[in-house]
Amino acid sequence: MKIYTKSGDKGTTSLIGGERVSKCDLRVEAYGSVDELTAYVALLADTMRECDSMAPIVEELHHIESRLMGVAALLAVGCGGENKIEPLRGEYVVELERAIDMYTEELRPITKFTIPGGHRVVSLCHVCRTVCRRAERAALRAADIADVDASALCYLNRLSDYFYTLGRLATERLGVEEVEWIP
Repeated sequence: MKIYTKSGDKGTTSLIGGERVSKCDLRVEAYGSVDELTAYVALLADTMRECDSMAPIVEELHHIESRLMGVAALLAVGCGGENKIEPLRGEYVVELERAIDMYTEELRPITKFTIPGGHRVVSLCHVCRTVCRRAERAALRAADIADVDASALCYLNRLSDYFYTLGRLATERLGVEEVEWIP
């Protein structure tokens, strides 16, 4: 099978179901942002693998990558594609919430925003968080023009909280100073 089809040479692409849309369509923008996030999550997992204290989280990140593929598919549904992609299971959001709660127990409470950095794992967690927030905004814009499954929106919202918490956890486990933003 060839990777190129030439069908997009004039700036259009097909959604799930066959509907052709501009590559600038809000749904394409949304699933493209999720695709970018998936790549950053893979980079984060590869980087964490090198750190003994963070290595156990790598498998969790691989599950998140798989869930993000489902989110992207839900965002890529066009006319005729309804009911071809299953909504995300509610348990996926619950898994994120459990992880957030478990990791938060290891952390000291904070009352101020924190500034990313100090270690590449910490920084990558925050890159994932910010790309996730952008993907969520793109998905919300897409939801203004088309039906977007609510499970995808909920998952992206919770996932950005997960990456924030994961960044704080990495700071703790890697012995990096957590810098609070003091205006």
